[in-house]
Amino acid sequence: MSTVMSTPSIRSFVVDDRDKGRFRVNRRAMVDPEVLALERERVFDRCWLYVGHESEVAAPHDFRARTVAGRPLIFTRNGDGHVQVFINSCTHRGALLCRSKAGNGRFLRCFYHAWTFDTSGKLVALPDEDAYGPSFDREELGLGAPPRVESYRGFWFVNYDADAVDLVTYLGSAAPVLDLFCDQGLEDGLEILGGTHEYSLRANWKLLVENSFDGYHAMPTHQRYMEMVQASGVDLSRRFGPSPDGLPRSWARELGNGHGMVGGTAGLGRDLPEGRAKAYDAARRARYRELFGPERAREMNGSRNLLIFPNLIVIDLVMGMVVRTFEPLAPDYQHVTAWQLAPRNEDPELHALRLDNFLTFWGPGGLATPDDVEALECCQRGFAAAKELAWSDISRGMLKAHPNSTDELQMRTFWRRWDQLVNGTAMSYEHRDA
Repeated sequence: MSTVMSTPSIRSFVVDDRDKGRFRVNRRAMVDPEVLALERERVFDRCWLYVGHESEVAAPHDFRARTVAGRPLIFTRNGDGHVQVFINSCTHRGALLCRSKAGNGRFLRCFYHAWTFDTSGKLVALPDEDAYGPSFDREELGLGAPPRVESYRGFWFVNYDADAVDLVTYLGSAAPVLDLFCDQGLEDGLEILGGTHEYSLRANWKLLVENSFDGYHAMPTHQRYMEMVQASGVDLSRRFGPSPDGLPRSWARELGNGHGMVGGTAGLGRDLPEGRAKAYDAARRARYRELFGPERAREMNGSRNLLIFPNLIVIDLVMGMVVRTFEPLAPDYQHVTAWQLAPRNEDPELHALRLDNFLTFWGPGGLATPDDVEALECCQRGFAAAKELAWSDISRGMLKAHPNSTDELQMRTFWRRWDQLVNGTAMSYEHRDA
């Protein structure tokens, strides 16, 4: 007897009334296993997903073991210097080839039966090959790869849909925002600094999407951090108060294709202490003005939280650039990975300050992440009553002509795309001015 999974009526999950300024999301989207199954099929199997930054495999034969949409992958650079992505599964009987998270080696040898591959994916050796007979062909048994692998300015992505649009088309108006990060590398580019944050939380992955560019929660949720920043002499009114020159201090933007961002003229970090690092940072910012002009330099020197749909967050906010992804493991459970991104060959003292902020603010035991984890897990526990209290409100700023970072425009653009994909609506891609 076969069991056929029923498809829930997803159309009822989003109420989008632009005339009345009302946007609601049904909480079943956060708790229903059938919804997660549809997300895996229609979102994660069809969208471009981040796998790593080129600096993580800087030398020939470097490799990183990653999991992307449930698939084990090998992110590597072959002997010719080309970045490649393979399925981390031996073509013999399926065992993982890379059981370490990172390393360097000319060959990838399966511990099970010693089948050995090079970093171009070719099967180069196996014990007792003659036993397979004269028709055995190593060429047919090279490593598998995701159907599509492409990069944008050092950020590498995979897509499990062979018919997907190219990455640049997919990024659309998110690409110029990503450029604001990449251009900070100047002539030397960017690099991922040593160390990774990994943690899990009992909350639906879409809650972390919302939280990752939610300016509304910053003051009440992270009160102790804000008090510490104010005690250090920082005037938070220049982050949140009105601007004397009439320019907005913060903004929210929908970038099309599910991508969105919030930004501001200043971040939320403590000011740099007097010394070499502060002088180096000032010189770097002056270099931005010289190379890119004052208006673009102003954008680069500001803050931004960017979502590349569905689950890549790139943040430039608290003395450093954070790259973050999250993998849904169950409707109420996800795994989070985060890295610190910085200009290559930067002053070592400034690098150390970046890592200190990455740990003390963004780390699993830092000043922000435990607050966010508690908030999202509280939401998830509240969703146990999703049948009785069915709707979450995401309508803040909906009737504004110019929403700011405490509004929810950026979340609505995510939910609209999610709704299209989970419903199986025909895909279309657009480019909007960022």
